[in-house]
Amino acid sequence: MRILHLITTLGVGGAEKHLLMLSSGQVQRGHVVQVAYLKGAGELTTAFESKGVAVTALPGPALRLRGQLAGLASDFRPDVLHTHLLKADALGALASIGGRTGAVISSKHNDERALLSWPISIAHGLLARRAVRTIALSEHVAQFVARHGRVHPTRIRRVYYGVDPAALQPRRDRGTVRRELGLPQDAPLLVCVGRLAPQKDHPTLLAALAQLPPDVMLLVVGGDPFGDGEARLQELARRLGLTERARFLGIRHDVPDLLGASDLFVLPSLWEGLGLVFLEAMAVELPVVASNVSAIPEVIEDGATGWLVPPADPVRLARTIAAALADPQERAARGRRGRQWLDQRFGLPRMIDETLAVYGEALK
Repeated sequence: MRILHLITTLGVGGAEKHLLMLSSGQVQRGHVVQVAYLKGAGELTTAFESKGVAVTALPGPALRLRGQLAGLASDFRPDVLHTHLLKADALGALASIGGRTGAVISSKHNDERALLSWPISIAHGLLARRAVRTIALSEHVAQFVARHGRVHPTRIRRVYYGVDPAALQPRRDRGTVRRELGLPQDAPLLVCVGRLAPQKDHPTLLAALAQLPPDVMLLVVGGDPFGDGEARLQELARRLGLTERARFLGIRHDVPDLLGASDLFVLPSLWEGLGLVFLEAMAVELPVVASNVSAIPEVIEDGATGWLVPPADPVRLARTIAAALADPQERAARGRRGRQWLDQRFGLPRMIDETLAVYGEALK
């Protein structure tokens, strides 16, 4: 098949990294794949191109994007136009009206808060009719899109994210990474990987850290290319007296190394479509503490592969982290079970197979 993926950005985020794995896997299966994105610096462009995926930026005024996409599709002649994230979904739907875009598939990577607004919900429902199938990355997102995105359930297919654990293993040992970061070898170390956006609720994590013993340290990994999230969080850390304990590392390309050097992965999201970062932590047997919201319980089993806590509750979060840090044997056990769960449910070949099967449905 000739497959054209359209996504809002190619920054370092969960949806973008998922698309990198999906599109490179499709190339390995013999398909011709191209990716187009709408805004941003395209940080992952080189990574896509190294996998044999052509990348095109569609910058410019919003009113011209539909024509640009239609022109790209006319030249590429895709069998499938697969869109990712709300802006790309809308543009793909509009371009398909009278255009040669192939069968339109829409992927939903999150329970998008914008769909809780009834005007947006109605507009989304109308545009979503252009998609032959909608792929949801979790059961929670499938239900959310059906209810708030006004997509009929018969058109929705659930396809969990998949990863290749072998590609997510650390390349440097724990001691080396800690030395490079100037961290004590024996300090209890938390790591949080995710966009510095309100959804991830970093303020609750910092408030919890302030209640933990002073030797507990935190790595905050991620950026906010379209806002001032990092500056605001650094100021909050200063006010809480955490300047020396919370390290803001920005966007990193050695996340497996950072995970391998840590004792616990913590992400207190307010909502989450699935959370690719949880799979990355599970790949290195790093146990997880997360909030009990949205699709997270589909990934993290409380008491078995990690710990789940109520959202926006720094006291409960701090107590849970403290208990986990105090029991290294239990942490190791939950980390091992997390890796086993990953291998059983979130494999990369399975994700590619199921996505191509959805394309097959759409092309019948």
